[in-house]
Amino acid sequence: MAQDSVKTDLPRFAYIHIPFCRRRCYYCDFPISVLGNKTNINTSISIAEYVEVLCQEIAVAPGFGQPLETVFFGGGTPSLLPVKYLERILETLSQCFGIASDAEISMEMDPGTFTLEQLQGYLQAGVNRVSLGVQAFEDELLQLCGRSHSVSDIFAAVDLIRQAGADNFSIDLISGLPHQTLEQWQASVESAIALSPKHLSCYDLVLEPVTAFGKQYQPGETPLPTDEMTAQMYRLAQQMLTRAGYEHYEISNYAQEGYQCRHNRAYWENRAFYGFGMGAASYVRRQRFTRPRTRVEYYAWVQQLKENRGAIDCPETSECDRLLETLMLGLRLAQGVDLSQLCQQFGEEILEKIWTCLHPYTQQGWVEWITTESRDDSQLTIRNKIRLTDPEGFLFSNTILAALFERLG
Repeated sequence: MAQDSVKTDLPRFAYIHIPFCRRRCYYCDFPISVLGNKTNINTSISIAEYVEVLCQEIAVAPGFGQPLETVFFGGGTPSLLPVKYLERILETLSQCFGIASDAEISMEMDPGTFTLEQLQGYLQAGVNRVSLGVQAFEDELLQLCGRSHSVSDIFAAVDLIRQAGADNFSIDLISGLPHQTLEQWQASVESAIALSPKHLSCYDLVLEPVTAFGKQYQPGETPLPTDEMTAQMYRLAQQMLTRAGYEHYEISNYAQEGYQCRHNRAYWENRAFYGFGMGAASYVRRQRFTRPRTRVEYYAWVQQLKENRGAIDCPETSECDRLLETLMLGLRLAQGVDLSQLCQQFGEEILEKIWTCLHPYTQQGWVEWITTESRDDSQLTIRNKIRLTDPEGFLFSNTILAALFERLG
């Protein structure tokens, strides 16, 4: 990588982890704290304590004079957060780093966890993008996943979003669920399209060993759909959503024109970003770091961080790791990876290795080498890129990336 890139790629994106949930879904391995379904004094104290520690972490983080272009509240269930605490976090971020006037401020919300007044408070505080955790449009599948909402809650949540004027909202869906049929998946995608969100995310179920699903099911075995069935689900969603006018801009993500998720693009472009909160990951000055995953350990870590005046002792990522990360993340995007930028960062000799590795997959129709032209005033710029084809290259991305890691690692 060019010597000055670590100076120029300064973090302008922040992820904020809000760990609280009513219950743990059966597929979830995120660091969360289960509150139950009722609000009580202990719940209020837990949330207040967490926000205080979170703001202390933000306050000691090094700033680089770059205002934040995106802020993403993820979880957990951030919509369990009272408005006053969201305001406190955003105020702390603004004081410490600054927030650009046109910043994208996203918040994950679950149906049935917020009121119209609450949503209006979030929007007034600065939230301008809502990510709604729908997952499925069948009550039996929602119950099977351990979700705390029903299908009727989904439609009620979208009604609240429209009443509040939150035009920019996204819907999350999961395919490959236990007992899920192709017909059910098609119905879910149809229902999502009918709600006209600006953005949709379609994720395939991942069985993490520590989750309830991971302990109960084996990949490809009944009642989970077969690999071929999940591939059909992927192709079907791609066909339906692109026909409905959504751009398939990333392996799992679709957007109407002008509504790609700016925050997540920072990850896929391997940009520097802040992460704050329990279990949050950050990538600042070539250092990747993940915070402790339990509240007790996280609170102790923040106290130590304050004593060290914000210094985090972790090694820089190696050049090899940065190359592999750039390819792994960049190939998730439909636009692919710019080879001229890759040469500037890692040297021209890397192209021959990549070509040798990926050539067999171009013959299979999974990888494309493309040339694009752009003209700025009188100057013509020609760029060469590699990208995965849609949908087949995306479907076999793990196979392609495994080959790259073996060849370049």
